Amino acid sequence: MKKSLSHKIFIGLVSGLILGSIIQYMLAGIPIFDEYLVGTASAVGTMFVSLIKLMVVPLVFVSIVAGICELDSTSQLGRLGGKISGLYFANTVLAVVVAMVIAYILQPGSGANLGEAGAGASALTEQGLPNVGQMIVNIIPDNPIAAFASGDMLQIIFMAIVVAIAIKSLGDYAKPAQSGFAMANDIMMRLITMVMNLAPYGVFALMINLGATLEMDSIISVAGYVAIVVSILFAWILIVYPLAVWMFTGIKPSVFRAKTREQVLFSLSTASSNATIPVTTRTLVEKFGVSKALAGFGVPLGATINMSGAAIYIAVAAVFATNAYGVTLSPAELITIGATVCFMSVGVGGVPGGAVVMIAVLIQQFGLPIEALAIVAAVDRINDMVCTSANVVGDAAVVTIVAGSEGELDHDHAKDINATSKPVQETA
Repeated sequence: MKKSLSHKIFIGLVSGLILGSIIQYMLAGIPIFDEYLVGTASAVGTMFVSLIKLMVVPLVFVSIVAGICELDSTSQLGRLGGKISGLYFANTVLAVVVAMVIAYILQPGSGANLGEAGAGASALTEQGLPNVGQMIVNIIPDNPIAAFASGDMLQIIFMAIVVAIAIKSLGDYAKPAQSGFAMANDIMMRLITMVMNLAPYGVFALMINLGATLEMDSIISVAGYVAIVVSILFAWILIVYPLAVWMFTGIKPSVFRAKTREQVLFSLSTASSNATIPVTTRTLVEKFGVSKALAGFGVPLGATINMSGAAIYIAVAAVFATNAYGVTLSPAELITIGATVCFMSVGVGGVPGGAVVMIAVLIQQFGLPIEALAIVAAVDRINDMVCTSANVVGDAAVVTIVAGSEGELDHDHAKDINATSKPVQETA
């Protein structure tokens, strides 16, 4: 029987991790394995992620412009934007509250002996606490070329919305432009499919490098902390999101989990919300029957502002840091940290390791022991992988719910667990 792409990705993920672990613990010191093979795997994995990221900026810009142009009116844009943004924010707030309560009850880090901080820990604290007002001001770019070059998603989304509104305002005169962006969007989707066929091999290479470099001693010393973070994140992925989608759309939790499996596996290997944008878009359009217009608008927005996974990770890490060094937080201080995390998570960015920088900022701003950052950074790779999966599956859940409320979801296609590849519903 022919294996699905998600099965191939899973095989690549597991086999790569096993091979990498064997190299680290059984073949260490043999140059052909721990230098050449791991080095080659690292290079191949980096090239694969770069190939995905290559498409992210044009995909975001083109898909948002094409999506808005397909909407009936600009008032529909405001309604969709309000619904999607509201659900993303509500999701983040709920995630922070649950994470803080669980962390307060279980007290991760209590009695831990972390030792001295690594040399690189203090360097992470050079970043300042994100200024929400300045972040809003910076949404409008003064140099569009620089925005595209740096991959600033908020600025790119703003430019795409402005361009799309201008095209819509020209009416029938701008039909050729609308058709051009629609065709460009189709081309980007085709490119995504082509690149995704390479995903099993790229994931295999990434996992070899991960397995060969992960320091198990560091992980074991804070196993409880890691278990709490990962457990809450997986609860969000496997329980909260599927139940929410079922309540609002009627799609069974088992079907939702099955159709987002590819998303989860890909995001686990890349640890990047931005790199997973093409996969999330493809999942929504082809597997759930969400209109290209809504998916093209909602997914890039979610990769920028829907950071519920990062919020859970940062909240638990903050409590862990205080407990590890015997610092007691009052309920008021916990609430302050929780509120700060809600805003900070938006500034994480869809790139690997972004949460660690924010954790460092939080530790510094609240006078927590900076030494705790050493161990947080040491196990970041595990937490960040699952954190990214929670982010991207949240994007899929929110967009699916909004699509159902807007009549832009093919319910029969979405509820059919076997309907996983046929593109449906081309327009809004």
